[in-house]
Amino acid sequence: MNRYPIWKYVLIGIALVASLLYAVPNIYGDSPAVQVSAAHSSTPVTTQTVDTIQKLLADNKIAVTGIKFDGKSVRVKLHDAESQPRARELIQSTLGDSYVAALTLLSNTPPWMESAGAKPMALGLDLLGGVHFMFEVDMDGALKKTLDSVASDVRHGLREEKIRYASDAVRVIGQTVEVRLRDAESIAAARHVFAKELPNMQIGNRDDVTLVLSYTPQALQKLQADAIAQNLGALHNRVNALGVAEPLIQQQGANRIVVELPGVQDPAQAIKIIGSTASLEVRMSEHDQSMMAAALAGNIPTGYDLLDVIGSRADKLGAKVLVKREVELTGNDITKADAAFDSQTNEPIISMGLNSHGASIFRQLTHDNIGKNMAIVLVENGVGKVITDPTIRGELGSNFQISGGGMTTEEANDIAILVKSGALAAPMNLVEERTIGPSLGKENILKGRQSVIYGFIAITLFMAFYYRVFGLTAAVALAVNLLFLVACLSLLGVTMTLPGIAAIALTLGMAIDSNVLINERIREEVRGGMPPQSAISAGYEHAFATILDSNITTLIAGLALLIFGSGAVRGFAWVHCLGIATSMFSSVFVSRGVVNLIYGYRRKVKSLAV
Repeated sequence: MNRYPIWKYVLIGIALVASLLYAVPNIYGDSPAVQVSAAHSSTPVTTQTVDTIQKLLADNKIAVTGIKFDGKSVRVKLHDAESQPRARELIQSTLGDSYVAALTLLSNTPPWMESAGAKPMALGLDLLGGVHFMFEVDMDGALKKTLDSVASDVRHGLREEKIRYASDAVRVIGQTVEVRLRDAESIAAARHVFAKELPNMQIGNRDDVTLVLSYTPQALQKLQADAIAQNLGALHNRVNALGVAEPLIQQQGANRIVVELPGVQDPAQAIKIIGSTASLEVRMSEHDQSMMAAALAGNIPTGYDLLDVIGSRADKLGAKVLVKREVELTGNDITKADAAFDSQTNEPIISMGLNSHGASIFRQLTHDNIGKNMAIVLVENGVGKVITDPTIRGELGSNFQISGGGMTTEEANDIAILVKSGALAAPMNLVEERTIGPSLGKENILKGRQSVIYGFIAITLFMAFYYRVFGLTAAVALAVNLLFLVACLSLLGVTMTLPGIAAIALTLGMAIDSNVLINERIREEVRGGMPPQSAISAGYEHAFATILDSNITTLIAGLALLIFGSGAVRGFAWVHCLGIATSMFSSVFVSRGVVNLIYGYRRKVKSLAV
């Protein structure tokens, strides 16, 4: 009646061994490390890079406990935290700006465990320390940027179809693009072109010679959703360029994006790359001396902007450049951006590549404007600055270079990272920034661990006092449940946060509640005169339905938090739901296995210690 077959004990044993394998890595801790990755694809990390780093650190007597090379980056594990900043500075200065050296942490898990897929739980920002950003997406800016692109497409379409129009005939006004043409024949031809090339736009008339292009409400909603999605993708790419493990990048609300980078110990680099909201624009520039003088005097001509020149190039290009407001090409059409060196002058350059749509526009633009100047504008946080202002010498296609003007290697690398990470569909404003130090994270881990341990001890003492042998059996099942839960969290890669630790403490109380129900039911059966062996069997069988019902209702609430929650709420829900699943197994299956070992093989049981 109260004997488990051998296969059930084997199953419990396998579960315990597997759980130990995946839970134990959490006790090994982390070591300070430096991660080295390429700043751009033209200088990949190789085994020669590894040898250079090893020799450099050995020559400077910096103790290294291990080096990992995965083909894309090198992670150097150091002996102590004091040597970490010095090692990073040495590596960065030796390898140059073609590489990114960042402070990080590496697990001390033995290699044989890692080969089996065992690794410690990923820790959230509040436990590991790191950087938290919150961006607000400017939806009006997204619409304006899209309309500027539409206006550029309109001009390109009119030129291709040889429909004549004035220089200022295509304008973005509010949430519309107005196109003023010469006559009814041009209007009809333009309508045909726009209906074919711009199917998402509504085409209306302001008067006999003016067309008005606008988005439908449905198209506007899709535009906003696409802007958020594209910005999320761009931020993901920028985080990947930093080499951050387990980042959190997600939408919050209608127009906000949260970025959390746990373990980042060098927040300045993260702020520099992630906090930037740069994108590229190609515009025509004007070098007429009278127009430039008027602009410098404060009388900027209609349809122009007077823009600053970035950094070191201001000495060679001049402090200001007069640039047309019309955007000929945007970063949406850029497919490649790599920092490199000019083979002839050995100056830093950025090699750019365009998609077929952008190449077509760029080819036509350069063909029509040979001898004129074209400004490459970096728009950052809504402010445009000129990178370079070259004279067009001939027709260009899908590949071209940004060079000249005294661009430094560091500037070329930063611009390349920002551009190739993906153009932002909408401007973003940094509305919140927090840096959490690793010391605070360690304190949170310590307090969280203490709360779980003290809670476990208190529950064990109460159960042992109140239910005696059956109380100790419940404590064993509770310990097994905790082991299962930690193993599942580690195996599934769930990011542990402070709310997650709270969920573990809550799981302990919920798991022991199942054993309380079982023990009370056994007590009732014994008081009713049932023999001890039968009371054990009946107690587990009759309590199971109640346990199942209560756990299902709690699981439904947990799933609701998991589906509709975000951030810390979602982390709590993950631990909560997994804890329910493991507690069902341990409270019923494991605890009865222990009880069966104690009482199941006795021929005569006069009383139960319950």
